[in-house]
Amino acid sequence: MKICNSATEKQYRRLKTNELLKTNTHDETEGEKVAITRRNFVKLAGVGIASLSLGSLLSACSSSKTLTEGVSVTGNANEVVVSMTVSSEPAAGFDPFFSWGCGEHVHEPLIQSTLITTDTDLNFVNDLATSYECSADGMTWTFHIRDDAYFTDGEQLTARDVAFTINGINAAEAAEADLSMVEEAVALDDFTVELRMIKPFNALLYTLAVVGIVPEHAYDSATYGANPIGSGRYKLEQWDQGQQVILTANPDYYGEAPTMQRVIVVFMEEDASLAAANSGEVDIAYTAATMADSTPDNYELFTCKSVDSRGISFPSVPTGGTKKDGVNTYALGNDVTQDLALRRAINYAVDRETMIANVLSGHGTAAYSVSDGAPWASDDMKVETDAEYARSLLEQGGWVAGEDGVLVKDGIRASFDLYYSSNDSVRQALAAEFSNQMAAFGIEVTIHGAGWDELYPREFSDPILWGWGSNSPTEMYNLLYSSGVGNYASYENATVDAHMDAALAKTAVEDSYEEWKLAQWDGHEGVAPQGAATWVWLANVDHLYFKRNDLKVAEQKPHPHGHGWSLVNNVDKWSWN
Repeated sequence: MKICNSATEKQYRRLKTNELLKTNTHDETEGEKVAITRRNFVKLAGVGIASLSLGSLLSACSSSKTLTEGVSVTGNANEVVVSMTVSSEPAAGFDPFFSWGCGEHVHEPLIQSTLITTDTDLNFVNDLATSYECSADGMTWTFHIRDDAYFTDGEQLTARDVAFTINGINAAEAAEADLSMVEEAVALDDFTVELRMIKPFNALLYTLAVVGIVPEHAYDSATYGANPIGSGRYKLEQWDQGQQVILTANPDYYGEAPTMQRVIVVFMEEDASLAAANSGEVDIAYTAATMADSTPDNYELFTCKSVDSRGISFPSVPTGGTKKDGVNTYALGNDVTQDLALRRAINYAVDRETMIANVLSGHGTAAYSVSDGAPWASDDMKVETDAEYARSLLEQGGWVAGEDGVLVKDGIRASFDLYYSSNDSVRQALAAEFSNQMAAFGIEVTIHGAGWDELYPREFSDPILWGWGSNSPTEMYNLLYSSGVGNYASYENATVDAHMDAALAKTAVEDSYEEWKLAQWDGHEGVAPQGAATWVWLANVDHLYFKRNDLKVAEQKPHPHGHGWSLVNNVDKWSWN
């Protein structure tokens, strides 16, 4: 079963592919997964509740709460209060063996150090590693570790801790960071670690950039999440589950000392986050495009560009089969969306710009893939709205109008259900807009909001409006590879797989980009709208926050999918004007 530590698909998704990589086959088999029960969060759902609950929390953090310009709401010039979504709270705590930091370049773990990291241009930068290299065949990575990093319990961090972390993540059935392409990590000496691969996989670097290193001598899976020991910029001062997290600067950090000495993160629903900003109880508060026009006094709308696309998966095979997802077996196929002409037509029929204007109030860009703007994104994925061409594709594909105006082909109506996460106002609005647009083409789309427990059993049989996006090509691999963990379309193509395998085998990551592009469309095969059209991508949503006017937030990297922790990747460099 999927890990239930969040309301988002990122944290519900399948997390391990060890068996696939160890056998190097295209089987759907994978290791069993375990469920982590979601804690019963305290919901701060209204103005009164938000004010009382948050006010009491903040007063417990500081004796001098004030709204004075140039300082935090708590009255401290070296402190900041940030609101995040309820789903941002890690259910298993701050443990990289579960879901803290995660993979596919989700966010930096802050409490722990990483081997490498990335700068604002997403170039790899050394952190714990002083240098690293890969063998010519791509099967061995060697990292040389700095000798001045210490855990907060005073013990020195060594290559053995790095090996322990990587091997431990691979052994942990519930680990969200996918390091299953690593056969074994071995400490060659105190400051040299070797990663021996199952197959070449250069995108490993993107995952290592967010995997925090834990201490072998002090790791206990039962307790570490709530009491993490790390070597990062911050340490955990306090965690009130369902409410808040307090981080304080690590005085023994080997790098530059954080400017922002204390970070308070409060977990809230959308309405409560707005209410907290309106009452001046947070310094920066997440919001959605549907609320972006409600900027509170003394705040400004802070926009972060993202790689966070909303798109609809189309099961590309007929009904009648089943497909395994870990220990679960779900229905497979859809007799409507298996039709290639219909899928292609939908891609040309969608008016993305109107959708962005109507739903996002302009706070987003048209989406054509899961990697728009990345150097591995293909221009062949881009498609201009062309209603006439869409109708011609439907006509040529054998679809004709029925008595009620809905298209029919071989007795099958062009009618399908579209599911979305019911706790997401933007997805609900996008789904409604999509349904309205498709009606003009004789395609009947009935939308349904549901929880993830209901959505996932439908992942291979019904179109679902997902959110995906990462600063790593592994996201594309997950969605497009025949045995990828996110291949909800169930489209399998050996040529596409071969292009991705070739990309991952390149010694230098930057040499892989062309193969990634060919996997999307090589002129004959691929998932592009003129090809298999396995998805229709709608919009890449901006990440929006209400920020206190005098708070200076450091330059942000493009935010991947998921609202919250990416914002504070560089909170150590924030300051007050």
